[in-house]
Amino acid sequence: MATVRVDLAYHGARFAGWATQPGARTVQGELEAALGRILGAPAPLTVAGRTDAGVHAWAQVASLRIAGEPPGELARALNSLTGPDLAILGVERAADDFDARRDARARTYCYRVLTERVPNPFESGISLFWPHRVDRNALAGCADALLGTHDFTAFTPTQTEHIRFRRKILRAEWHEKPAVLGHGTVLELWLEADAFMRNMVRVLVGTMLEVASGRRTFEDFTSLLQGAPRERAGDTARAHGLHLASVRYGAD
Repeated sequence: MATVRVDLAYHGARFAGWATQPGARTVQGELEAALGRILGAPAPLTVAGRTDAGVHAWAQVASLRIAGEPPGELARALNSLTGPDLAILGVERAADDFDARRDARARTYCYRVLTERVPNPFESGISLFWPHRVDRNALAGCADALLGTHDFTAFTPTQTEHIRFRRKILRAEWHEKPAVLGHGTVLELWLEADAFMRNMVRVLVGTMLEVASGRRTFEDFTSLLQGAPRERAGDTARAHGLHLASVRYGAD
């Protein structure tokens, strides 16, 4: 048996998330079907981060076990069988005990917000349109407050499979950059953590934007990091602004 690492990227708009679901198009389902055709046997995948419906990935990582060595040109063969919104960036033999999820040391997400009065059609599928007041200093303050270990109970759904709600934030920064084709300004929240919970980044963004628009105080935001209930935090920002940017392993 050989362990194989697969690096991939996808635009999440037409996927019902990563995980296989009956009657739905998912990244895992499409990729496992392509692997099955090439390998002639089922090929269950383990993934670094299970993204929700509509969420994009710039650098997702999956692993699988196969009989024998991986076929030559496996990445090219997979790309010929998947849709244009899913790209296999690379396939390589990994250490026998490599596991894409268990061995990940940290994951980085980027959430994009278009902060203009007028929509940009080229940003509509990859950024949240936010035509409201934005206090950039308030956003920066919220990001600084996230660094370190906190209880993020307020930032994940009440009905959850999680049993541990403390996460360590290693990087939290807002950056400003031109929108696609230069039409407007995008604010990007970059978050790196040891692990994330479902909807965690999206609820953080929704709550931060309430602070930035003056509807919530900075003190109220920081109080949520002490294990407050979900109903005290803000709305869940829409999925299409979220991107899995990278996954870090011990040797990376």
